[in-house]
Amino acid sequence: MTKASLLCALAGALMAGGSLGAAFAAEGEFGDECVMGLALGKDIGTDCSVNTVYNGKTYCFGNETAKQLFLKKPEEFLLQAQVFYSSKQPQAH
Repeated sequence: MTKASLLCALAGALMAGGSLGAAFAAEGEFGDECVMGLALGKDIGTDCSVNTVYNGKTYCFGNETAKQLFLKKPEEFLLQAQVFYSSKQPQAH
């Protein structure tokens, strides 16, 4: 992130009444991949600027629509995402 874009993000968050934390992307579970993408069997990388904290963990989304869909049935989508994400990981021998 360049200095100018960082300042713009910070100013935008402050002008919108947000906290400083809202101006910066978070680090999330599943290597910052979109949880809804994983639940659908797809790899969708994100910068985690759209995220939510659920049960103490940060989850990232490709867009606000994916986040809102997740929030309707988080346990169901997390299970689907975990199954797909785990299937991609190298198996220990």
